[in-house]
Amino acid sequence: MPRRYDPDRRRRLIDAAIRVVGRDGIAGLSHRSVAAEADVPLGSTTYHFATLEELMVAALRQSNENFGRVLAEQLPKDGEGDLAAELARALGAWLDGDRTGVELEYELYLEALRRPALRPVAAEWTEAAAALLARRTDPVTARALLALLDGICLQVLLTGGSYDEGYARAALSRLIP
Repeated sequence: MPRRYDPDRRRRLIDAAIRVVGRDGIAGLSHRSVAAEADVPLGSTTYHFATLEELMVAALRQSNENFGRVLAEQLPKDGEGDLAAELARALGAWLDGDRTGVELEYELYLEALRRPALRPVAAEWTEAAAALLARRTDPVTARALLALLDGICLQVLLTGGSYDEGYARAALSRLIP
């Protein structure tokens, strides 16, 4: 049987890994579970990702890119406007609806405590987001804003509560000079 050309397979495997972790957690992630979720042969997962860590790195990078897109869309390019309101709106857009990507991101960040291969991806995201925010404020404030955004996200996820954009805006505005 001839090989089937499937240029999007790698991306589909990453998407499948995100769904598996969203549904079953890191403990449920395996080459076999991802292959089943993506409806591809097991060999496809090991062809594209020799180790589970490689797959986790790709999933975390994609999750970061998704939030980066949301953040970039919500922050005007001209640098004008209420930064606290824009960040609160961006966080609301990220937490709105299906929270699988958000949960995955934090689960993989915490997994970086045990898997050093994930740490550079987390650092890449922090640097990129801090640089984006530093266009509107100083570098120290940018990092403080990121830490607060992370804290609010974790509180919402861990309590199962709803996101309060007004609270987030008020808290964020206290950090902005």
